[in-house]
Amino acid sequence: MDAVDDKSLRPMLIGKTADPFDDDGYLFELKLDGVRCLAYLDEKGTLLLNRRGGKLLPKLPELADLHKQVNQKCILDGELISAMGGGLDFEEIKQRALMSNKARIDRISRKIPATFVVFDILYAGGGLVTKESLSDRKKLLEATVVENERISVSRYIEGRGIEFFELVKQRGLEGMIAKKSNSRYYQGRRTADWMKIKNLRDDDFVVCGYVQNSEHIISTILGQYDENGKLLYMGHASLGDSREDFAMIKKQKKADKPPFSNELPSGNEKAVWIKLQLVCTVEFLNRTAGGMIRQPIFKGLRMDKTPEEAIYKV
Repeated sequence: MDAVDDKSLRPMLIGKTADPFDDDGYLFELKLDGVRCLAYLDEKGTLLLNRRGGKLLPKLPELADLHKQVNQKCILDGELISAMGGGLDFEEIKQRALMSNKARIDRISRKIPATFVVFDILYAGGGLVTKESLSDRKKLLEATVVENERISVSRYIEGRGIEFFELVKQRGLEGMIAKKSNSRYYQGRRTADWMKIKNLRDDDFVVCGYVQNSEHIISTILGQYDENGKLLYMGHASLGDSREDFAMIKKQKKADKPPFSNELPSGNEKAVWIKLQLVCTVEFLNRTAGGMIRQPIFKGLRMDKTPEEAIYKV
């Protein structure tokens, strides 16, 4: 079966974090604060699937005509973003992915339309191009997509990672991605051919439960898996004003006991434990020697990721 019809591809994943570096064998592009997405585009229309295979177009009707912006049948990899006030707003695009009210979705799609920023191409010319080098795929991508307000092609710089990272810091952006220029696209795999270089530290955590200290102060209980598949306790993060996120967390099935392999510290006596279904992103200053996060800020649920993808990286 043709890959566009099969709809079974999964995105290649970042394999490690790194410090800024220069290397002519790499290209560097911005790390966008959005929702990862594969776009299946042909004469029949547009299909947008998140990392778990969920359909996104019902949440983003303003992107229904992306197939009109390509000159051949293709599968594209990129990020859905929302821009407000000249900057990227992850909270906005994340909330779009959680919405179910059609009238509200239609209103937001007109007021704050999303954009699909494409950084890779997996299929073109009647077949997969994943075995081609990244450099060649980038050239093919630029020749395939006709940009407009709803779709753009990610810009990149070759070799000069340190200089590029300085610009990232100056503009207060999240970070950048370093990719080997000659690398293939390994679908569904995590590989060190792609490396994340962060300005602001954040990571993905399993939502294991919550503590409701008062009507207005609610903390999520966070966990991450180690390399042996054991779930480790990683601390708490206050939900702040994330009411829709808390509604989603609260409606999950309850669990009888904490799920962690390591010792649970005090402060969790009133915890409500839930089944491990949800993943959230948390921004933080740094980690303690034991891996606990310091000064955490809850950024939102990630409906495009599974709990098993929330991995503790030493």
